[in-house]
Amino acid sequence: MADSVKIAISMPEGLVRLMEKERKLTRETRSAFIRRAIRRLFQEKEHMLQVSEYVEGYRAQPETEEEIAAAEAGAAELLSREPWE
Repeated sequence: MADSVKIAISMPEGLVRLMEKERKLTRETRSAFIRRAIRRLFQEKEHMLQVSEYVEGYRAQPETEEEIAAAEAGAAELLSREPWE
């Protein structure tokens, strides 16, 4: 990796043991394992931000009674077409 930077970190022994056990199962290097974990952390953070924004938007502009009725009617129509037996 041409644009990589080496860092040194300290971790509790118990966490290192867990990491070693898991990374051996995935056959990753320590660097690859830690990169993946950090990427996952930021992906989860972004996901939680998106969920929060969705909830805020929904609270600011919830669906109307008409929209709920239309959704229920559409669902009932689709379900009525299913061969239940």
